[in-house]
Order: sequence, then structure tokens, then C-alpha cells
Amino acid sequence: MTRQGEQGDAGRQVGRRARALKAVGLTLAGFLVLGAAAAGYAYWHLNNNIKSVDIDSALGDNRPAKAVTAPAASAAAPLPTGSLNILVLGSDSRSGKANQALGGGDSSGARSDTAMVVHIDAGRTKATVVSIPRDTLVTRPSCPLSSGGSTAVAYQAMFNTAYEVGGPVCAVKTAESITGVRMDHYIEIDFSGFARLVDALGGVTVTTGQDIDDDKSHLHLKAGTHHLNGTRALALARTRHGIGDGSDLGRIGLQQKLVKALLDQMAATDLLTDPARLYRVADVVTAGLTTDTGLDSLGELMKLGQSLKGLTSDQVKTVMMPVVTAPSDPNRVVAREPAASDLWASLR
Repeated sequence: MTRQGEQGDAGRQVGRRARALKAVGLTLAGFLVLGAAAAGYAYWHLNNNIKSVDIDSALGDNRPAKAVTAPAASAAAPLPTGSLNILVLGSDSRSGKANQALGGGDSSGARSDTAMVVHIDAGRTKATVVSIPRDTLVTRPSCPLSSGGSTAVAYQAMFNTAYEVGGPVCAVKTAESITGVRMDHYIEIDFSGFARLVDALGGVTVTTGQDIDDDKSHLHLKAGTHHLNGTRALALARTRHGIGDGSDLGRIGLQQKLVKALLDQMAATDLLTDPARLYRVADVVTAGLTTDTGLDSLGELMKLGQSLKGLTSDQVKTVMMPVVTAPSDPNRVVAREPAASDLWASLR
């Protein structure tokens, strides 16, 4: 009887352990399912954040030739290494409550408040960022409209009006017409997207060489080093009345400082060890972006980012397109030749 009782107790213990293991297994399976579902939702959410424009189809083949680059990504080399030219615009659109709160002023229309051609060298460890002053007078080409028809050619038009009359497609076509450089990609970020990105990264540190007092951008800074949150970083990018002669040329230097500060902050923030912050950064980046269709998925953006992991701020050269005061208007500028053409030729 004792042996049978012991066998019975042992059997019950085995049964309890089996049930316990089964419960643990089911719980783990549940967590895995929930984790997979959460990951799937996160990917879907980030992917659907991205807005895109099919610039290639709109412009067709009447464009500068593509640069000859290294072979595309393959199984042996999964990340692309060829050179790239990307038109990056900061839009001053006041659409949406967040942008209106940050932008102020008229809520209608939009222009390219900031325009940069980012040239990434083959190998993707060096880059040149060329700022195009928004007040540059150019010949704005005829641009196709999404509603049908096209815009008229405009002479002595400010560069930033291209975006206003024809959106990203016209911005790209105008940039290509004045540079002779094929824009492989297009990236646009709006007011609120930039501010939220800076906040998600924990702010940026910049050094200013002079006091800044600009009531219009609500920015007041003493000369020196400052750690700025998103709202103040945006104000720094937009300020012009408190520095230099109050023109667009003065703030370009500040915008270029911010580009490098963002690269430094990204390098200092180990996002891979902080999944929650990584998601926050990815969320604000994708939510604030409009891209061409070649970058309109999370996978393509991740591939681009990973291909640039060797690019540090000290390997990024920032310059402004050479300009002189426009003969027709002392408040506008035109490209200074042959220096401007020589610069663009070096990026082809």
C-alpha cells in the first residue's frame, strides 16, 4: 500500500509539473504571439506614416542623366554603396494644427523654407551638403501638375516658389534645371516633424558665434553653446532677422550647424539598445516625411540609413551655392558663375 501510495503521489506530482509546464508554454506562446502582433502593427504603422510622390513618373526621361554608380545591392553586398544626390526640403507648410502652432502667420500655401542638395560619395562615408538660398532668382521650368496640365515657365522667379506652384515634382525639376544634377531621391520634412525629431533624440547641441535676438522666430540666445529642444532648434533653423543682414544667407550657416548637430546626436544616441526610443524616433521621422516612391517604405528608409552608418559629421562638408546680389533686386541673389556651375559639376 505504501509503495502504491508513493507511486500515486509521484504520478500526481508529475501531472502537476506537466500542467505547470504546459501553462508556462502557453503563456510564453501567448507573449510571442502578442509580440509578433505588436511588431507587425508597429511596422504597419511606421510604413503607413510615410507620404510619397511619384516624381519619376511625373518627370519622365527629360532629366539629367543618372550618375554611374557601383553595382546595386546583392546577396553578397546587401547594402547599396553607390553615390547619391538627394534633394532635401524643409517645408514651411502651415497645414495641420502642429505646423500652424510652430509656423504662425498665414495658414495657406507652402514654400520650401530650406533647400539642400545632399551628395553622398560612392562608398557612403563622405557627403557634401549644398544649400540653395530660397531667395535665388532662377528660371522656373514648366512643371506637370497632378490635376493635369502644367505650370508656365517663369523667369526671374524665386527658387522656393517652385514648391508653392507645383509641389515636390516642380521643386525637383527646378533643382535639376539649375544644377544639371539628377536628384536620385526626394525627402521633405515639415515644421512639426523636425521639432518632434529633435525632441525624440533628446535635443541637439549647437554653438553660435553671436547673440541672436529674433522676435519673429521667438529666439533669443547669447553667443555660446546651447542644448536646444525641438521648438528652439526649429526657431534657430528659421531665424534670420536677428543675425547678419537679416537675409536668408545668414540663417543658412545656422541650418548647416543643425545638420551636423543632428548627425552628432544620432551617433551619440544608441537607439539599438533602447527599443522604446528607437520606435519614438522612427515614428516621428516617418510621420513628418514626404519622399519619392523610391523611399516610401520603412524597408527602403532602413536600407538607406544602414548604408550611411559609416558617415560621421566630420565627414560632411557643408557649403552654400555661390551667389551674388541680383542686378534687378538688391533683396534677391543669383548664381555666381562660373563658381556655381563648377560646384554642381563636381557632384555629377
